[in-house]
Amino acid sequence: MKIVVLGLLVAIIISLGSGLFFLTKERDDPTKLLRSLQVRIALSIVLIGVLALSWIFGWIPAASP
Repeated sequence: MKIVVLGLLVAIIISLGSGLFFLTKERDDPTKLLRSLQVRIALSIVLIGVLALSWIFGWIPAASP
């Protein structure tokens, strides 16, 4: 489970970096920047879903006070 979460976080960071690259270097083609944003949002939604399902199925223990 940790590998999946870390993999998704790394993919989100890579997408963030590519978005920054497209924002600074390729100003004439906004579709690449938009695609990077879409990928980052999709990966974030998948990460939230994976974490929620993991908590529901008990793969992630609830925090104790």
